[in-house]
Amino acid sequence: MITLTLKERTAVPLEAESLSPDVTANLSCDAVRALPVLLGKHPYRVDEFFDVEGEAGDELAIRGDAGNVKWIGRGMTRGKIAVEGNAGMHLGAYMKGGTIEVSANASDWVGAEMSGGSIHIHGNAGGQIGAGYRGSPKGMTGGTVIVDGAAGLEVGMRMRRGIIVVRGPVRDFAGLQMKGGSIFLLGGAELRTGAWMIRGTIVTLKEVPLLPTFAHDYDGNPVFMRLMARHLQALGISIPCEPHEGTYQCHSGDSAVPGRGEILVWRPVG
Repeated sequence: MITLTLKERTAVPLEAESLSPDVTANLSCDAVRALPVLLGKHPYRVDEFFDVEGEAGDELAIRGDAGNVKWIGRGMTRGKIAVEGNAGMHLGAYMKGGTIEVSANASDWVGAEMSGGSIHIHGNAGGQIGAGYRGSPKGMTGGTVIVDGAAGLEVGMRMRRGIIVVRGPVRDFAGLQMKGGSIFLLGGAELRTGAWMIRGTIVTLKEVPLLPTFAHDYDGNPVFMRLMARHLQALGISIPCEPHEGTYQCHSGDSAVPGRGEILVWRPVG
């Protein structure tokens, strides 16, 4: 495993697309030290910002407050990145495989347009998790993102497939223009959840203010929720699905598009 220890947090965002197991797996420490990074428009070497040690392999550890380090794990297809501290914008963007784990917080665009792999943020995350970039027709098309804390705006914007789980509250426009996949909001959301969604499923365990363009369909415990609960349990996430615990109130929409998405709101017994 190669370990990179940040010397100090930079005032200007550092673009570090080279910090990926796909790049570092077969490199010596000296070669990793010489990899390029950008500070603003100016090129630098990795070792001007990080102390580098360890041996080549599919695992990469980044230590320190990397909240201003952007593009960690961009497009990675294999291996593991462990960030021991904060992570900056675009973490795991275009990711295709492997795992990323962050011990603290992450910024905006976590897993943007990813198609595979898994990302676990143990703290809070910013907005646009698994979203499509501005002007892009689709967000994430596969993979899993788990956030143990809160998250920002536009979680899952234009996503087509994959799973996003946020344990804490999220801000406005969760599932904006969603086209497929599943979002689990264990801590609820603010306004405009599911706005202009075409397909996909949003599950919330807390009451959320629904748009008037969503219609109530039924109350019950869909079979697919039991399957999803079993899948999420393997990831360490528990969601209710049994009738003795309560029921889900299912709403379909967004009829303004028109769309055939669904929002399931949990109603516990009692």
